[in-house]
Amino acid sequence: MLYPLIRKFFFALDAETAHGIGMKGIDLMKASGFACAVAKPVVPCPVEVMGLRFPNPVGLAAGLDKNGEHIDGLAQLGFGFIEIGTITPRPQDGNPKPRLFRIPEAQGIVNRMGFNNAGVDALLANVRAAEFPKKGGILGINIGKNATTPIEKAADDYLICLDKVYGDAGYVAVNISSPNTKNLRELQKDEALDDLLARLKARQLQLADRFGRYVPMALKIAPDLDDEQITAIADALRRHRFDAVIATNTTLSREGVEGLPNAGEAGGLSGKPVFRKSTEVQKKLATALAGELPIIGVGGIMGGEDAAEKIRAGASLVQFYSGFIYRGPDLVGEVAETLAHVIRKSV
Repeated sequence: MLYPLIRKFFFALDAETAHGIGMKGIDLMKASGFACAVAKPVVPCPVEVMGLRFPNPVGLAAGLDKNGEHIDGLAQLGFGFIEIGTITPRPQDGNPKPRLFRIPEAQGIVNRMGFNNAGVDALLANVRAAEFPKKGGILGINIGKNATTPIEKAADDYLICLDKVYGDAGYVAVNISSPNTKNLRELQKDEALDDLLARLKARQLQLADRFGRYVPMALKIAPDLDDEQITAIADALRRHRFDAVIATNTTLSREGVEGLPNAGEAGGLSGKPVFRKSTEVQKKLATALAGELPIIGVGGIMGGEDAAEKIRAGASLVQFYSGFIYRGPDLVGEVAETLAHVIRKSV
């Protein structure tokens, strides 16, 4: 009951300003022990995916905590895993402000942040100061390329980030699907994708030998793919023995928000309007993969039943970001409870 009042205050502010205040508030709740007042208790529902044991299948998607500054505060809310980033080798400011826009009438968000972050070294300092990974919490680190790096050199940026984060990550997410970095989605196409996945896989195996620990990798894809592209990506993921796929990122489509305030802003659309599109891509991907690697379902989860539909469509884990903005911490417990029932019934 508390969060709708908090949200009313935040929604009166500019979206990016509200985000910064909200994240500081999460840290304050942890420090004061107040997290239990705004978050439902989370039902245990352990699942094993990518060789990792998750206490529950509910994750925070990348983008909320780009620099890993709020890991322990977020962990208090009951997430089964947390994904931070997207991070790039060098710090960058991202796109000019304003770059984050709410569409409350449709429970949507448009962003064109552009991988604003403090750089991989700053993120790692924050990760190493956090208690969550030290206590066995599963922390995903989402990696990308700098805006100034030419697309033909993109793999170099991903390899730099992989080298640096490998020892501190529970898993690594490779983001080639943000619509807000010029030409980035070109990496989803045949030859470019094949080359990138081959180089990442080779480096992953080298690092596994060096660290004596295998850290899984997941590829994050867009919802704006046709059937042929989905099949080609599935084939490439199998061929290069990737560990998982995250489906999906934000969409360039404006279906479902036509004519609403902020719908015309450039950037990727997330939240409720992307649910159907992302779930359809996930279903087709699940068919193409035939169970050979797991799917992390993300896109438009606003309640427990939305998450259940992702699981029924072939996902092994789920993530959300926009739903957290609209529903607050309560959503974590609601989704975990729903999925516990769904998973128990399917066993």
